[in-house]
Amino acid sequence: MAQLVKLVDYVSRYENDLTRYPTQFIRLKRYQWKRIKNQWEHGFDQFEEQAATMLEDTQEDAKWYSLLFKKWRKRRDDDFVDEEADEGPDEEVETDLTFQAAISERPSSMEQLKKSYSEQLFQFQLKWASSTLYDRSRVDPKFFSDSLLKQLTQRLPDSFLLFYYPIVKVNKAPIELDIVLLSPTACYCITVLEDERMAAYIGSSDRFWLKKFGEQELKVLNPSIALNRMEKVISSFFNGAKVELPIKKLIISRNGYIDYPGTPYEITCIDRKTYDQWLTQLSKNPSPMKHTQFKAAQSILDYAETTAMSRLFDAEESAEEPIEE
Repeated sequence: MAQLVKLVDYVSRYENDLTRYPTQFIRLKRYQWKRIKNQWEHGFDQFEEQAATMLEDTQEDAKWYSLLFKKWRKRRDDDFVDEEADEGPDEEVETDLTFQAAISERPSSMEQLKKSYSEQLFQFQLKWASSTLYDRSRVDPKFFSDSLLKQLTQRLPDSFLLFYYPIVKVNKAPIELDIVLLSPTACYCITVLEDERMAAYIGSSDRFWLKKFGEQELKVLNPSIALNRMEKVISSFFNGAKVELPIKKLIISRNGYIDYPGTPYEITCIDRKTYDQWLTQLSKNPSPMKHTQFKAAQSILDYAETTAMSRLFDAEESAEEPIEE
């Protein structure tokens, strides 16, 4: 499962420590899968018993993080921690630092179990890509059902790092990129064409392409423009960090067709006919994560924009809300 390092301008765990969280995610994913697979194989009774134990563990984790959060807030206000003052009831603070897979109904097959687990892991990925211990970003609900985001995360290996429409700052100006996918051996800059199902895109070197859908013909902005701009920005980041990683430019249409007779050699077009084949081939990449890949990801994060709200601010606002009688 590819790791969602940056989602638009949301705060991300990976921004705090890029060398720690990728390996932690892989260990967590494998451990949780082994646990629920073992539960499924050994019967529903044991499954329920272990689920109850899991709930108790989660509650204990929540209490620990709540106490930690409480002490951190007091340090900020007083520059010291009064241990005796912390002995009261713990404040309830939402914690999403841990991942505990839980299956509410016993799946009838291993495939159903894998699907359910993968969906839970995807939801957890969105939390890691939008929150830290002290900050959180408000996630647009559309991302929870974004089929392309799901496919890229769920079908690609753990060793792939994904930047999904990140916003970066170049010369003090924010620039919204499209999709940047870092494999251990290459960087893929991806622009997506997805409007009507079965639409046909006629490519050219002009500023506009022609989109045909049924009897309709419309002009759409040449996707190569955004793609070339993205490559230029990423290249500047790599050069500044002395990263040597080949950059490949892709135009993708999962539900349509691309006819681009004069496709430049440095651009690859992937449409409805070749998308599954491309994704399958990419998913078979056996390479583990590499140092150059981490440097490349960090060079992008160094310029990434982040919009977030302090969890402390959320907690204080909730405490100050008047109680309706």
